[in-house]
Amino acid sequence: MPIRHPGSQRFHQKEGPVLAERDTKRQRGRPKAFDDRTEQNTIRALDRAMTVLERLAQVESSGLTTLAEALDQSPATVYRVLVTLQQHGIAEFDEATQSWHVGPGAYRIGASFLRRTSVVERARPVLRRLMEQTGETANLGIETGDAVLFVSQVETHASIRAFFPPGKQSPMHASGIGKALLAHFPDDRLDRWIASHPLTGFTEHTLKTEDALRADLARIRATGVSLDNQERTLGMRCIAAPVFNVHGEPAAGVSISGPESRLPDAQVAESSAAVKAAAAEISAAIGGQAPT
Repeated sequence: MPIRHPGSQRFHQKEGPVLAERDTKRQRGRPKAFDDRTEQNTIRALDRAMTVLERLAQVESSGLTTLAEALDQSPATVYRVLVTLQQHGIAEFDEATQSWHVGPGAYRIGASFLRRTSVVERARPVLRRLMEQTGETANLGIETGDAVLFVSQVETHASIRAFFPPGKQSPMHASGIGKALLAHFPDDRLDRWIASHPLTGFTEHTLKTEDALRADLARIRATGVSLDNQERTLGMRCIAAPVFNVHGEPAAGVSISGPESRLPDAQVAESSAAVKAAAAEISAAIGGQAPT
């Protein structure tokens, strides 16, 4: 509806077309009640079907009665939902075991999401919030075989700050993100990586022996967070955590970097929790989850 201002016909005429254009743009992809989440704007049958599908995905396989009891629904209602999903290939029935499963149609729908998902795009707002929460530069990096490649960064406003511009690389064994990724390599892949990469020393704190590196990676797997304690650059610390893809594999790493004076031992625990939360949020945004 155009905004009316009594006695200001000129303003009304000027604003009218602009507002009409905005309304047209809005209606192309969403109705006026798009932001209304009240019951009148939800489809109860569809909501029930999504609940059944989500439960089926959690348990992977279930009989009708068991599924109905878990959802506190009647078997007849759940059966109608399952048959409807089956018609679209989203659910399937195994005659031999008399059990229901998620069908290939669900994968095709999910694959569409994966095709448009970009970890860099999804991570950007999370990195910004992480920087604001911790006051330190937030980074996103991926593994390139023998190094970490930084692909995104949100710099702190502090005068003294870490700077890893997109495209810069850092050795895996002397990087917070690099160690976070190495810690979640399968054993055989980690063995091959260590055998083929010399552990070059950069500072007195660099992990230069296989035993030292493996011990640190074990700690990272146990805690879920990696600490680069001046291992690449004296005076600089980095706290990192892995981002997992849909297969539970480490796809990227999130970190904050700053001077040791602003990331002392007393601050590491609080900052680590923030980094882990950010990594988990990005993992969820790309459809991933940490391996169990």
